[in-house]
Amino acid sequence: MKIFFVSDLHGSLPATQRALDKFVTSEAEHLIVLGDTLYHGPRNPIPEGYDPKAVAELLNQYANKIIAVRGNCDSEVDQALLTFPILSDFTYVLLESGQRLFLTHGHIYHKDKTPPLNPNDVIVYGHTHIPAAEKFEDKFIFNPGSATFPRNRYLASYGLYQDGVLSVLDFEDREIASVTI
Repeated sequence: MKIFFVSDLHGSLPATQRALDKFVTSEAEHLIVLGDTLYHGPRNPIPEGYDPKAVAELLNQYANKIIAVRGNCDSEVDQALLTFPILSDFTYVLLESGQRLFLTHGHIYHKDKTPPLNPNDVIVYGHTHIPAAEKFEDKFIFNPGSATFPRNRYLASYGLYQDGVLSVLDFEDREIASVTI
């Protein structure tokens, strides 16, 4: 199983196109969108190429491959433009190993406030715009960073799961962080 992760697109058409191009070339079966998809939010500047309607149209072409969760900047109005569901605060993906990926945006559950999980399960979230791939206590933490507004001197990034490894990569395919789960 190969899974592609992206978070915090914030309505940027160039960032979305770049992420979808990487998704296609990765040959991943699933595209996980970890929220803050169409709106930039009141704390962020307007991103380069801000075009929420075009972002929605582009993502809708991959609706059958997308699993998405709601970010703190997402709303019912955004859902009206998208053909795949985005309004759940969390969902699970079960890996072939039996481990669960707990998918959420990160504004409710995150590294310091995890839901009830089994040892070696993974909490996957965005929100902070800071990449992470690490073992934390008896669980794993994974954050693909942000495709639009990276923070802490990181470059725009995405995540990939393959063969038991979670990796965060920049758009030049340089590894930022990884962890074997």
